[in-house]
Amino acid sequence: MARDTQTQLRNDMIYSVFVRNYSKSGKFEAVTADLQRIKDLGTDILWLLPIYPIGEANRKGTLGSPYAIQDYRGINPEHGTIDDFKALTDKAHELGMKVMLDIVYNHTSPDSVLATEHPDWFYHDEDGNLTNKVGDWSDVKDLDYGHHELWQYQIDTLLYWSQFVDGFRCDVAPLVPLDFWLEARKQVNAKHPGTLWLAESAGSGFIQELRSQGYTGLSDSELYQAFDMTYDYDVFGDFKDYWQGRSTVDRYVDLLQRQDATFPSNYVKMRFLENHDNARMMSLLHSEAEVVNNLTWIFMQRGIPLVYNGQEFLAEHQPSLFDTDVMVDDRHGDVTGLIQKLVSIKKLPIMQAADYQLAVVEEGIIKVTYRAAGEALTAWLPLKGQVTTVATKLKADTYTNLLTDATVEVSDGKIAVNGQPILIKYATNTTMTKVADQSN
Repeated sequence: MARDTQTQLRNDMIYSVFVRNYSKSGKFEAVTADLQRIKDLGTDILWLLPIYPIGEANRKGTLGSPYAIQDYRGINPEHGTIDDFKALTDKAHELGMKVMLDIVYNHTSPDSVLATEHPDWFYHDEDGNLTNKVGDWSDVKDLDYGHHELWQYQIDTLLYWSQFVDGFRCDVAPLVPLDFWLEARKQVNAKHPGTLWLAESAGSGFIQELRSQGYTGLSDSELYQAFDMTYDYDVFGDFKDYWQGRSTVDRYVDLLQRQDATFPSNYVKMRFLENHDNARMMSLLHSEAEVVNNLTWIFMQRGIPLVYNGQEFLAEHQPSLFDTDVMVDDRHGDVTGLIQKLVSIKKLPIMQAADYQLAVVEEGIIKVTYRAAGEALTAWLPLKGQVTTVATKLKADTYTNLLTDATVEVSDGKIAVNGQPILIKYATNTTMTKVADQSN
């Protein structure tokens, strides 16, 4: 684990924006104009998908993928100018948000600045043509980090952008050597202490495939040496399997418990229900009630939650990365108030607690408990809207549901869960409570 990673990140929320599709204009200015709303939602870290010029060779779609970068040090003119970008980051900082910029260091477009000026820094096929490791990524060519002179160019690029932003989301980070990431963090953080590092980590199948072909395939455990945060892809597939009836909630929660015991004590996982590479959560969930349960779940887990632009309005369409596909009219509800409430709960100091327990109780309800400094917070989460009564060691009393401010009755060692989350904060002031509360 990056030794200086701060567990305060577990109190924060990330909001992700693809500038092209954020507004009808596709300009930085439109995002800047909406920053107050983004801040008011509860955003601490604004993550911008790549904002660089896009290559023309082998383009997918009309406008091409922002991940097929032509110039790491340029600005896509579709979005505006460097001054427009600076105005966006300045405004975000004025509002108290940090800005995290997407970087894509495994590959570039085939007609990139680097491919033109330094073709030797790339992988080549038997005929000497630029090539890549992942066959269906036809619009990019892969960089070869066996060429050490490439390293400083990439690090200098990070240092350039660090004058504007506070951190980096690193695309397909497992494909780039760990020693590079360690050196990059060392140099960037020396000049910009506190820089944020989020790795797009990968599931086990992808890592095994890369390694079987002799390529770099970094595990989450390796990535945590250089990064503050990693993706949740090591369990996201299991979450979907549970939701779609291919697996059990017990197996999913067991994997989460193993995750918590495997990674360093200050690990931070990015928890999400959707992102730009995956279908909208509404393709999996089928009602606003299910949204309430599952958004609460990602906020209650140990880690930092992600909200992808449009998610707060229950957007249903997964926007294209390759063409204009504006999100502003894809609105089927509004859970802004719910997210704001969840953010306020996420800010509680107890959400950083070292004592974090997961369990599955009656009818497959997930129970989450945090304990620290003589208090505890327990949540009962019926992800599929289960209605049942669960056993608890909490003393008979009337409590307040932190999520709804409604009263909750505990009587005869029972608490009613009526299809929606219950979050209760309470004192733990006896030596017996630690053991007894395991079944709260």
